Parts: sequence; C-alpha cells; structure tokens
Amino acid sequence: MNILLMAATEFELRAFAQAGGNIDSVLPLITGIGPTETAFTATAALCRHAGQIKAVLNFGIAGAYPDSAAGILDICLAEQEILGDLGLCLPERIERFAERNLMARDSFMLDADLRDVAAQALRQADIACKKGIFVTVNCASGTEARAQMLGRQFQGLCENMEGAAAARVCEAFGLPLLELRCISNIAGERDRKKWLLREACGKAGKAAAAAVSSLLRQS
Repeated sequence: MNILLMAATEFELRAFAQAGGNIDSVLPLITGIGPTETAFTATAALCRHAGQIKAVLNFGIAGAYPDSAAGILDICLAEQEILGDLGLCLPERIERFAERNLMARDSFMLDADLRDVAAQALRQADIACKKGIFVTVNCASGTEARAQMLGRQFQGLCENMEGAAAARVCEAFGLPLLELRCISNIAGERDRKKWLLREACGKAGKAAAAAVSSLLRQS
C-alpha cells in the first residue's frame, strides 16, 4: 500500500522517524499549518503522484476539548472531521453555513477500515486510543469559553487545524484517510507550562509508526 504520510510541521514528521517509522516506505509531506496550506500542499502532492497513492495518514498533535473524554497525551483516531468555524460566530454557538442552505460542506466521514487496522495495531503496541469527532478550525481556541462552545456544539473530542481539509482533498481524489493525533494540551488553556508539545509529538510519531507498519502489511 502506497501511503501519503502528512504532518503539519517538520517537528511532527521527525517524530515518526525517531520512533522507528520507516520514512522510506511512505511519501512524507509537511503540509504547513491550517486548512488552506493543507488543502494546497495535499492536492499538489496527489497530483504529482497521481495513481501512486492508495491511502493517506494525517497525524500530529491536538487540543482536547475541556469536557471531552480525551486527556493530555491520549492518542485519538478521527471518526469524523468537522470544519468548526465555517459559519457565523455567535456568543453561544456557530451558525453553520451548511444549515443555511449555502452549499457549504463542513462535515466529512473518515475511513472505518483504516481506523480499525490502526486501532488494532495500537493495541498490539500497547497504546490505548480513543475515537470520536475531530473539529478543524482556522483559529485555535484561545479561551475556555470558545473551546467549551465548540466542543459542546459538535460533541468534539479534540481540536486541530488541518484534518477537515485533508478529508476534503482525500474525498475528491477518492482516497481513504486515517487521522491520528496525540493530545498536547486542553483547548483554550493558555498556560504553556501545562502544554506537553514535545511529549505529544513523540507519542503521535510512535503511534503513526505502528499504524503505518500495520497498513503496509495489509498491502
């Protein structure tokens, strides 16, 4: 199976190799941060390698919503991606453009088969994981109130800035997508002393390495 391995930053992608992931067995891609850069770089890569890629793995770190089941350093697998701030931002909710018949796609289901393979690989590597809804935003939550609002409205497990764009591109190319993230902080928490970015990157890299190894054996 030819896999496009995507991460937003070099820091995250390097963690995959440091965890023993075989970087030569995948097509690595640093997308850049945010939905726009992710959509552009992923599309460009898939056009350059047309017909060669069979599956996509997007991995990295994320912030857990305050009242979700996810905690710091938990590994999470996406069942669905939602563009959380595509709409009108009201004090208590996002009025989604998709709810106003504006033909704005903001919700994407991810591939269940890849997720099942990854979950099994993680269990075999003694890595626990949670599954749920991921919320992609253009602007990360900087207050607990915004984080709670988004988490509550979308029943979100965690917040990121690339996943929904990756899902939209994969849908357009007819490719299955697996998204895996490790929780580095609680969304809305601004005290950086409580963030575990390095540790979360390392654990995400280890989990991605286990998932890739299992996916390659399926090919």
